[in-house]
Amino acid sequence: MLETFLNNKPLFYDEIDYTRMPKVYEKIKDRLKIPKIIHLIGTNGKGTTGRFLATALYNLSFKVGHYTSPHISEFNERIWLNGSCVSTDVLNSAHKQLLKLLSKEDADSLSYFEYTTLLAMLIYKDMDYVVLEAGLGGEFDATAVFPKVLTLVTPIDMDHEAFLGSTIKAISTTKLKAVQKHAIIADQKHKQVYEVAQDLEEEYAVSIKGIDIYIKEKDREKILLIAKSNNLVPYLVENLCLAVSALKFLNIEYKVEDFNNAKLYGRLTQISENILLDVGHNTLAAKAIVKSLKEFKYTLVYNSYKDKNYKEILTVLKPIINDVEIINIVDERKVLVNVLQQVLDDMSIKHSHFKNINKDKKYLVFGSFSVAEAFLKGMSE
Repeated sequence: MLETFLNNKPLFYDEIDYTRMPKVYEKIKDRLKIPKIIHLIGTNGKGTTGRFLATALYNLSFKVGHYTSPHISEFNERIWLNGSCVSTDVLNSAHKQLLKLLSKEDADSLSYFEYTTLLAMLIYKDMDYVVLEAGLGGEFDATAVFPKVLTLVTPIDMDHEAFLGSTIKAISTTKLKAVQKHAIIADQKHKQVYEVAQDLEEEYAVSIKGIDIYIKEKDREKILLIAKSNNLVPYLVENLCLAVSALKFLNIEYKVEDFNNAKLYGRLTQISENILLDVGHNTLAAKAIVKSLKEFKYTLVYNSYKDKNYKEILTVLKPIINDVEIINIVDERKVLVNVLQQVLDDMSIKHSHFKNINKDKKYLVFGSFSVAEAFLKGMSE
C-alpha cells in the first residue's frame, strides 16, 4: 500500500541530495509518457494559480492534471485529475507500477516528495496538460527534471532560506534557473527578481516575459467578471491573471464561466460564517491577507515552525487581530510554545491556548498546512 510505503519516508530533511532525482529520472524516463507540462515556481500563490489554470483547461475539454503540495487532510489532495482528487485505488495501482520501474534501492532512496512526483507523472500519462507545482525549490526541485512547455513565476520573497539562499537575489536565481524555454512572471515586490530574470535571459537564451505582454484590455474585462462571480480577494485576482496569461501563451480561447468554482481549498476559505482559513505561512502571504481583510479584526488561530520569521509575520498581521489563540501542532519543527508566547508578550498581543470556537468571535486560522490540518481535525471530532 502506498500509505505504508510513504509513512516510512521522512517528510523533511536537514540536507537534500539534489543529484538523486535527476539520476533516478534518467534511468526510467524512456518508460514514462510525459504530457505537456506547465511548471509553477515562486514563493506564494502557486497552488491557486495552478488550480485556476487546471480548472479552466478541464472546462475547455482538455484532459488535465494538477500536482500540488503539501496536503491538508489527505494525501489524495496532491494529485488532482480531471476535476477531482485522485482515488486511493488509482494511487495504489500507480504505486505498484512505479515499484516495477524502479530498483528497490532507488525506490527506497527517493524522498517522500520525489517519489510522489514520479507517482503523479505515471498517473498523468494520458493527460493533455499537467500543471506541475514545484515544492520549495526551483532548479533543484524534483519537479524540475521534466521537459516543460511553459513556466509560471508567482511572486518571490524570503522563504526556506536554509535551502534557497539568504537574499532575494539568491532565492530568485535558484527558482528562475528552473526555466527551460519560456516563462511568464507575475508582478513582483522586489526589483532584484526582474534583474535576475534579465540576467538569465541573456545567459541561457530563455524568454521570461511579464503578464502585461499577454493580458489585453478584453482579458482585463473578463478577469473582473471572473473575480466578481467567484468572490475573489485581491491577491487571488493577481493569481488569476497569471493563469489567464498562460492560456493566452498557449493560444487557448476561454470564457468567464470556465473559471467557475476554481478556488483551491484553504486559500482564504470561508469554512463557516465566522471562520476564515488560510494555509499561508510567510510574510508575503500575511501581507496579502491584511490587504484583503481590512474591515474586521479577528482572533488569530496560529502556530509556526521555528525556521519561519513568525515575529515579522505577527507584526504584519497585528493590525487585523484582536488576540492570538495558539493551536497545538504535532511537528518536531514547531517553535517552542514559551518562545512564541514571549514574542507575543513583547508585542503586547493578548494570547491563550486554542480550545474551541466561540460563535460570537471572528476567527482567522493561519500559519501553515499543519495549523489548518490540526484545526480541521479538531472541528471534526
